Amino acid sequence: MNEQIRQIADRIRSLREIARLSVESCAQDLAIPLETYREYESGATDIPVSFLYQIAQKFQMELSSILTGEEPRLRIYSVTRGGQGVKVERHRDYDYQNLAFNFIDKKMEPFLITVEPGPESAPIPLNAHPGQEFEYLLEGRLRVVVDRHEVVLTAGDSIYFDSGHPHGIQAIGGAPAKFVAVII
Repeated sequence: MNEQIRQIADRIRSLREIARLSVESCAQDLAIPLETYREYESGATDIPVSFLYQIAQKFQMELSSILTGEEPRLRIYSVTRGGQGVKVERHRDYDYQNLAFNFIDKKMEPFLITVEPGPESAPIPLNAHPGQEFEYLLEGRLRVVVDRHEVVLTAGDSIYFDSGHPHGIQAIGGAPAKFVAVII
């Protein structure tokens, strides 16, 4: 098990226990299967960023607090130098960097994401979470599926969508895709 995933899972479990909520009620509130919730909380499986975002909203805290265990401190502005975003090592094919990890009371969560290419014939895993999402492709080609609609983005393209609908991504063309994603 990845140590970072285990620490995040421990923080999620602690939040639930402090709030005196059952595993069953949290799974129901977040509209996910009970066994999936248990796997996330045990750290035995990859934890999607969309789920972490929902947990942060549920417990009214900053996503970066769940990711790092530290509270954000900045209120006026925050600079994240190239390559210095808080890395979210949660999936071997995705590299997430939180670009505003130290700013308190954010209205959005910006990430720099790099997706490694995989078999283009493989189905794209989908997820959904409350809110809206914006993605701006910097490099490569990216297949985006939103609610059964498929769009291919190339560098300079962007997409904005209701993230409550099932959605997923896949780098295509044999090269990584790098993009900025903003979750609201």
